[in-house]
Amino acid sequence: MNNLLFIAQISGTGSSPNPLTSMLIPMLVIILIFYFFMIRPQVKRQKELRTFRESLAKGDKVVTTGGIYGKIVEIKDNFVIMEIDSNVNIRVDKAAIIKDMSDAPQQR
Repeated sequence: MNNLLFIAQISGTGSSPNPLTSMLIPMLVIILIFYFFMIRPQVKRQKELRTFRESLAKGDKVVTTGGIYGKIVEIKDNFVIMEIDSNVNIRVDKAAIIKDMSDAPQQR
């Protein structure tokens, strides 16, 4: 009986796992998780925002990063002229426009 246990111990400790693969596989899994749950969605949001800013047109109702609601009056290369009240126009950088207000609920 003791001989069988001794043989089992010897045969079990004969092969040790490769430390490179035992460290590499978990690191690859962590990198894949970060890519699919953090990096890929952020890149997708940035692409959607870039296409939105490129498709701005005169008359669109938008919101800036500072929370200013307005309507686009004129579009230039890097900025837009927004009307925030009757006869009150401001110049806003295109990068400061974050969303379109066409899908927002109408105020009463």
